[in-house]
Amino acid sequence: MTTKPPSTASSYYHIVVLGGGFGGVYTARHLEKLAKGRRDIRITLISRDNYFLMTPLLFEAGSGILEPRHAVNPIRPLFRHVQFVEAEITGVDFDSKQVKAKLSNDQEYAVNFDDLVIALGSTTNTALVKGSENARPFKTMADAIGVRNHIIDCFERADVELDPDRRRSLMTFVIVGGGLVGVELIGEFTEFVANVHKHYRNVPTDAPQFILLDGGPRIMQEMSEDLSTYATEVLRDRGVIIRNNVRVQAMEKGRVIVSDTETIEAATMIIATGVRPSFLVDTFPVAKDRRGRIAVDATMRSTSHPFVWALGDNAAIPDVNGHPYPPLAQHALRQAKVLANNVLNAKQGKQIIPFVYSPKGTLASLGKFKGVGKVYQFKIYGFIAWWVWRTYYLMQMPRWQRRIRIVLDWTVTLAFKNDVSKLDVSCPPVQLPEPKNAVADPMGDVSAAPAKTETAPAVVG
Repeated sequence: MTTKPPSTASSYYHIVVLGGGFGGVYTARHLEKLAKGRRDIRITLISRDNYFLMTPLLFEAGSGILEPRHAVNPIRPLFRHVQFVEAEITGVDFDSKQVKAKLSNDQEYAVNFDDLVIALGSTTNTALVKGSENARPFKTMADAIGVRNHIIDCFERADVELDPDRRRSLMTFVIVGGGLVGVELIGEFTEFVANVHKHYRNVPTDAPQFILLDGGPRIMQEMSEDLSTYATEVLRDRGVIIRNNVRVQAMEKGRVIVSDTETIEAATMIIATGVRPSFLVDTFPVAKDRRGRIAVDATMRSTSHPFVWALGDNAAIPDVNGHPYPPLAQHALRQAKVLANNVLNAKQGKQIIPFVYSPKGTLASLGKFKGVGKVYQFKIYGFIAWWVWRTYYLMQMPRWQRRIRIVLDWTVTLAFKNDVSKLDVSCPPVQLPEPKNAVADPMGDVSAAPAKTETAPAVVG
């Protein structure tokens, strides 16, 4: 038994934003600013997590340079008037204009909308390599902590392992994918492993082996060849084996099948072969491009549903030449501002504008005070690139409270290296009591729900 959704007719215009990443959070922030003092507009942000993750800092959070909590920002303090709902989005009914979700206690939740902004981001693309599910992704905070714990586990086991072949496998770290993510990952973890290694006296000094496999002719093809060459030299100086033009055939438990005649035994395999839109987007009956991204025009409005807007990794936003913008944080940040203006202008019958942006540059951290990048027309290397990378992303983190904590972490790690403690993330979920009669909407609406019904959804308009 379910409750009947209330009529979409209301005294306010309801804009619902899906996703708590760069696109979703910053769109909601801009909407809140533009709609300040207007009681005829209501904004709701729905996200699975109650925090915003600064994904570029995920590498340092995983290696222990940053306290994991400092790489995220709680969402609620970011808003004064936006209604935030922590829930797992389960679907969208585009005919009745209703988002369906599930709260932490598995109670169904539904909310009606007038305009919908989809910013659900992306997930690791595991379709390119057979058996990618046997490797570890690196996309969420849970992934970062999981990889950290796993690497420490490998050292713990290698410290008492007598079989040299098995110990070699435990100390082999393979990353498949030589783009920005793969390169930053291996750059950060070479430093992390070197610091951790000091605590394991029975593991030979030369035991850890890092292998980076890439299908292209060079790593970091997002950057120019000279910048890619510099990154290659830095990583090879640290002992990283970089193999280009390698098409991995399959990944099985504990091994990477490179070809019919070559197999790499490795206890640690990380997949970094690019991203694809959130799987939830697959279920939406909106127009999409061949890669499954939501098809929008240059104003970020859906080409099939005029009340739907999309940005970030899950949207194919055409540039002035008709090519989609790449899935980068710097694009999502700027798309959010234009989209927020367009949504409100469209509501009022005003002109909406296309998103046009020329990247200011690309940066990559290689760990150990090394970086590489291009800012405007200037190519930067080494310490300067690393410092610019940190400074840029520090300033993208909302709230000075978080920025100061990050700076303190960075300062402390100059004197104290990574520790070898694992982080326990295996806490069982807490069962929350079911509502008895009704679920009150904090913004004023109340949706009736039958008593003693486990599946009755809370519906707000």
